[in-house]
Amino acid sequence: MPLQIVPTPIGNLEDITLRALRVLREADLVACEDTRRTGRLLVHYDIKNKLVAYHEHNEERLASELAERAKTERIALVTDAGTPLVSDPGYRLIQACIEAGVRVESLPGPSSLTTALVASGFPADTVVFLGFAPRKGRERTELLDRMNRESSTFVLFESPHRLAKTLTELPEETPVAVCRELTKLHEEIFRGTGAEAAEHFSAGVKGEIVLVVRGGTATIEPNFEAVVERARGYVVEGESPSKAAARAARESGMKKGDVYARLVQS
Repeated sequence: MPLQIVPTPIGNLEDITLRALRVLREADLVACEDTRRTGRLLVHYDIKNKLVAYHEHNEERLASELAERAKTERIALVTDAGTPLVSDPGYRLIQACIEAGVRVESLPGPSSLTTALVASGFPADTVVFLGFAPRKGRERTELLDRMNRESSTFVLFESPHRLAKTLTELPEETPVAVCRELTKLHEEIFRGTGAEAAEHFSAGVKGEIVLVVRGGTATIEPNFEAVVERARGYVVEGESPSKAAARAARESGMKKGDVYARLVQS
């Protein structure tokens, strides 16, 4: 029997796959963060199943027990919303199943991470997911510095009462997308600069928030010829001109087409 990882809706109950519903119906046991919340989902779809609470406070104790049961029982793992392990419990159980020789089957489905990333309109070729940002100290300072320097798209979860602080700590011109209450009745996606977002939400904000940051755009514009020279170095190392240009462009925040055109001319 495999352990089956089942994503559940992040807001709108219609956002669940037919496969996920079948797995939940067939499961002998559904491990979930909150039996009341998952219970409401199962009742909505007229699914009757045994539920067991599996959360950050008991997962270390229950992981080996559930992994052993998964050898003979059909066990489904869900979280309160979205895909398990994405800033939610599940890691220890999956590791225990792997060590016990139990097959792990991961179903595709809802995730606020990918939903916000796509809705932001930012590049999705190099993405850094951060979970919840550090609240203070050197880790937070280093993270903010990294988002300023690195030309990647950063996705992080943020609480309503810390959103304003995070936005004001970013360089004012940093492009951001604040995705609030995704798939729910009061869904809001604000796209603009960090300064504009801070002003927009200055009166306060409620709900669950995913913050998407276009990193590296507030840094000094790199020298174009230096970027092309970097691409030439990647070609010498054995990469194709196309891949070398894409890599150098991604690292510098420039357009691949511009770097590639100059590279093949030389």
